[in-house]
Amino acid sequence: MLRPDPTQRPRLVEIRDNLIARVAEAEREGWLGEVEGLRISRAGTEEKLNQLDAEERRISTAVNLGMPIFGQIATRTSEATTHDSAFRSSPS
Repeated sequence: MLRPDPTQRPRLVEIRDNLIARVAEAEREGWLGEVEGLRISRAGTEEKLNQLDAEERRISTAVNLGMPIFGQIATRTSEATTHDSAFRSSPS
């Protein structure tokens, strides 16, 4: 399934609005076959708009876990360094 491009939302709204007007015209003129085809196209456009809305909601509800600071991820210095320095300072 192809995902619609969010930047194309205004164009999809324009297409949907045009299809709504064309369905009304076809109904008024009695073009029954045309009405059905236009309704199918409009349903497809509505589905793409719904996909965009769902994606926007999903992104806006994402949880920001934040960036850990160095102190949270750094390991503690080992006591071996302190222990080694004690051996170096012993008399020879």
